[in-house]
Amino acid sequence: MAGKGVAPTFWLRLSVLVALLTIALKTAAWWVADSVALLSDALESFVNLAGALFAWRMLVVAQQPADADHPYGHHKAEYFSAGFEGILIVGAALGIMWSAAMRWVYPEPLQHVGLGVALAVLSSALNGGLAWRMRVAARQYRSMALEADARHLMTDVWTSAGVVVGLGLVLLTGWQWLDSLAALLVAGNILREGVRMVWRASQGLMDQAMDEEQMARVQRVLDGFTADALAAEVIRFDHIQSRHAGARCFVDMHMHMPGHWSLARAAALRTNVEQALMDAVPGLRASIQLLPSHVEAHIDDDA
Repeated sequence: MAGKGVAPTFWLRLSVLVALLTIALKTAAWWVADSVALLSDALESFVNLAGALFAWRMLVVAQQPADADHPYGHHKAEYFSAGFEGILIVGAALGIMWSAAMRWVYPEPLQHVGLGVALAVLSSALNGGLAWRMRVAARQYRSMALEADARHLMTDVWTSAGVVVGLGLVLLTGWQWLDSLAALLVAGNILREGVRMVWRASQGLMDQAMDEEQMARVQRVLDGFTADALAAEVIRFDHIQSRHAGARCFVDMHMHMPGHWSLARAAALRTNVEQALMDAVPGLRASIQLLPSHVEAHIDDDA
């Protein structure tokens, strides 16, 4: 698997280097062609650089161990990275729209379009390759910061593709306004991705529940223990709650069992259940409260 044995921060350091290189390539492309679409592409690369630097810092924070002030760890720092990068994307999209609108009102002839397109394609290939590797690493490390940066890089790839198509149409038709239209379409796509990233980050900060596939794994583990218990004495689980926090996810629940069981027996079973849950869902931390079968916990959901 790509990224195996490589620290997550390696990919963000590499993203910074690639962003610097693509800034140079895309700025040169804009300079030689004087295209507002290529300018929009170059501006997004500056956003890539700022996003990668912030994501790098937040990933370092997220990897710090739990302490007295943060007993549940620092994993949510990754959501700040994703949200910040999303806001940068939205800002870049608005700037591109303004530049495109000005060029639409005051059109200017393009120059050396072929060279500008070649430089844009080269930078896009670099971003596309890195984005693919980072998405693999994001799944491996369950990192929101890596996923956000990979999504941003893919947005940049689609941006460049739109710019190249627009400039190609300008060359074929001679219609200079297609340059502005390409920039506006690119900006709309960037804006959509930025809003999406901000929304996902906000949901993570609001303790969004684990996804359906993860909860299905949890339920299969619990069903396995209750099925084994039916042959002798009954146990059951209720008040199951979960949440995401960056690379970590947490699940809490009550486990009811016969009141005559010894504390040692009950604690041993709880340990087995918690370990089985954490084995079934990578990155999970499980916490189970023990209760006798005839006791019901009263939880104030509005509290």
